[in-house]
Amino acid sequence: MKFRTESMPSLANASDCGSSESSEQSSDNEHNPPVSSITPTQTPIGHASSICLRGLDESSEDDNSSSSSARRAQAIEPHVGHKKVLVTGGAGFVGSSTAAHLLKRGDSVVVVDEINDYYDVRIKEQNLRRLREICPDKRRLAIYKGDICDENFMQDLFEKERPEWICHMAARAGVRPSIQDPYVYIHSNIRGTTHLMELSHKYGVKNFVFASSSSVYGGSKSTFFSEDEVVDNPVSPYAASKKACELLAYTYHHLYSLNVTGLRFFTVYGPRGRPDMAPFKFIDRVSRGDELQQFGDGSSSRDYTFIDDIVNGVVRAIDRPYPYQVFNLGKGSGTSLKEFISIVEKHVGKPANIKVMPDQPGDVPYTCADVSKARDLLGYAATVPFDEGIRRTVEWYKTEYANSICAEPESGLRKIPTFAELKRQKKDVVKEETRDEAYGLDLDAPPSPTGDSTLTLPKSFKMKKFAPIGGMFLKA
Repeated sequence: MKFRTESMPSLANASDCGSSESSEQSSDNEHNPPVSSITPTQTPIGHASSICLRGLDESSEDDNSSSSSARRAQAIEPHVGHKKVLVTGGAGFVGSSTAAHLLKRGDSVVVVDEINDYYDVRIKEQNLRRLREICPDKRRLAIYKGDICDENFMQDLFEKERPEWICHMAARAGVRPSIQDPYVYIHSNIRGTTHLMELSHKYGVKNFVFASSSSVYGGSKSTFFSEDEVVDNPVSPYAASKKACELLAYTYHHLYSLNVTGLRFFTVYGPRGRPDMAPFKFIDRVSRGDELQQFGDGSSSRDYTFIDDIVNGVVRAIDRPYPYQVFNLGKGSGTSLKEFISIVEKHVGKPANIKVMPDQPGDVPYTCADVSKARDLLGYAATVPFDEGIRRTVEWYKTEYANSICAEPESGLRKIPTFAELKRQKKDVVKEETRDEAYGLDLDAPPSPTGDSTLTLPKSFKMKKFAPIGGMFLKA
């Protein structure tokens, strides 16, 4: 059956929010997961709860079942066989985890990452070493350190590597920092994504999958968030940049028939997670006995999604070249802040030293994903409950992070550079290095004892082409 290209989202009634814990699905199983048998219940916004399913009468259940069946009839078969995948942001949390999955199943991977110091670069360097341990073959894993906004660098990379599948995970992350310095987010997220899509259509890429965010839902009053919902009111520059990328993605599909899929991630956590995210921060601070800042009264709720479930969804999207789609990737159930802290205390084995703080601007009070569309068209289903995910993350923290990666307290992590700092420092471009030139970053070089990193730049890089904003290729 020929798949119908989906139009831009319009205002519509949301469908049911699937329960993740009631539907077990292996990442290797390509069949559609079973529909949850749990009876949903209404949950008022702002109330602490571990689920976000709404009540449905028999007629609405029939309507949702009919809608789901019609959508599943439009699902396309996954592409099988070897792929060469470009993974941007491949030293980061989701990017490196996805690259590891692709390598383990036999694909070739080209990693690009600028290794900026938004958080401790030692974590990113460790992620790259982990990838090299998984795949010592440099012909199947190529790693480049550079900026996706550098036109010469990326043009040369596409010309040399010829990737046919794109997994674009590179982005400036963070809601609160984007309010302080919106220019960096416009540069890295919007310009970077546009540049990649421009190269992708020119080089005949078969499928372009990119990371969007649940932040695009802004201050939505919906009990759970559906892709059909109008998201024209972002409440932070970060969210606005992600929404802009979704719009540009549709434009490139419309103009050039580029297959594009956007994935709205819902608060990803797990081993090797970002230190600026709440799950890592809470585990770190409770483990150390440091003060834990609780923003608000603890009733805010998030749909926390374990990294393995997110990778499962990303890979399923890569394998299915839909003309244009946007999917929620979440657990499908929320956890209140108070319950979150209690779970961390249980697995760390220490009480939290809590300091209650005012709500933060740009934060949304409630997130919960309706994952029924991803279930129907990707075969996606989250399988890791939040309690189990935190247990696994605490185990990684104790056995790997605290003993090998971490040297300073989490509070000593370097903050994101301001726009003014980027402009002042742009002349501090590091000198070109040629070590391991054919394959980019030399992972066999000894790590810097201070955790600082230098950057391997392509020969095509020219000072006069240096982006006036973005602060790429800066000294740590």
